[in-house]
Amino acid sequence: MSSSFYIVFIVLGLHATVHCFPGTQHEGKGNEVKHSIPRNSTLYKMSTNNADFAFNLYRKLASENTGRNVFFSPVSVSSALAMISLGAQSDTQIQILQCLGFNLTEMQEDEIHHGFHHLIHTLNLPNKELELKAGNALFIQKQVKILNQFTSGIQKLYESEAFSTDFSNVSEAEQKINNYVKKKTKGKIVEVIKDLVPNTYMILVNFIFFKAKWEKPFDPLETKQNGNFYMRESVVIKVSFMHQVEEHFYFMDRILNCTVLQMDYSKNALAIFVLPDEGQMKLLEDTLMSTTLRRWNHLLQKGLVNLYIPKFFISASYNLDTILPGMGIQDAFTNQADFSGISEHFKLKISNVVHKAVLDVGEKGTEAVAITDLRMEFRSALAHPGALIVFNRPFLVMILDKVTRSILFLGKVMEPKEQ
Repeated sequence: MSSSFYIVFIVLGLHATVHCFPGTQHEGKGNEVKHSIPRNSTLYKMSTNNADFAFNLYRKLASENTGRNVFFSPVSVSSALAMISLGAQSDTQIQILQCLGFNLTEMQEDEIHHGFHHLIHTLNLPNKELELKAGNALFIQKQVKILNQFTSGIQKLYESEAFSTDFSNVSEAEQKINNYVKKKTKGKIVEVIKDLVPNTYMILVNFIFFKAKWEKPFDPLETKQNGNFYMRESVVIKVSFMHQVEEHFYFMDRILNCTVLQMDYSKNALAIFVLPDEGQMKLLEDTLMSTTLRRWNHLLQKGLVNLYIPKFFISASYNLDTILPGMGIQDAFTNQADFSGISEHFKLKISNVVHKAVLDVGEKGTEAVAITDLRMEFRSALAHPGALIVFNRPFLVMILDKVTRSILFLGKVMEPKEQ
């Protein structure tokens, strides 16, 4: 008997710049940012592999979404695939782990799973100032026996919940899963599951929810409306630019022809915005690696920044079952799949991999005073001390966890629309 299962990744990035106050001005000092992890630690290996997987997947998504916004959660995708690899055997398992960037001659399988366990546990530690939750859930066909080794592994290592589900009643199963997703993402993602088939064996749902305040919030009274954002040659749109003059870590990368800005959240998370020079986006995308992040980490210097960055909202959806085979996960989607570590009685293969993500950057629930011509503001802004950084053309955004150094979210803003 042949059955299939879905993997669904649900991610939600919400950055709310609430409790805003005007920025103060200080003279910039060259303080190097310090976020180092010992090179021989499992955490270092995990952050390196996760970053390389993140950039590889980004390049695939960007190439298939030319001219459009890109946004996804590498941690969500990698942890869900690693979790399902617990039930994979032979080449199916090897392909999944190698796609995630792991060399099994350098890092044992147990070390990989314990690394993900540490990552998930760390992300879920309670924090009053940062709302960050990650988790997994399995919806399993009623009266189907799952091997105890697999269920105990996903519960212990990946903190997964398991729910018995009647997939023969398609509408009821869809509602059950969608209600779970809606609750975990606080209503931001709905109807992620549709068009189920009765022979579905199992659905794996992975979610990550993130909501944080900027350490140095924007004053909504400083927001400038009707500013020019240059999407591409001869295509200009009007957007609202947040503005502040504050100390941040930043770096002008003359090798990759881009400007790198780090903005901290109030606790245990940071955002990195990367603004390529005109015509240099492709060069940047092609060369991004984990070593790039580490080089920036050592070269970022604190100084006064006169910053303009647009408010933006991104909602993205991808069918990764068309992407992952090109990254090396081939057998898992075919009749050659070996998931005998999940069930001895059913031959399983992955039928669908769905990834949905939402990102909202701005002053949630506030109003801004409009200034009609942003270019006039730029000219007058030259009176401010510090580096002028204006994100008025396509840029990259990354959100990292400070403790694990994992890339929680990664994307490209081509068209910064507000929600």
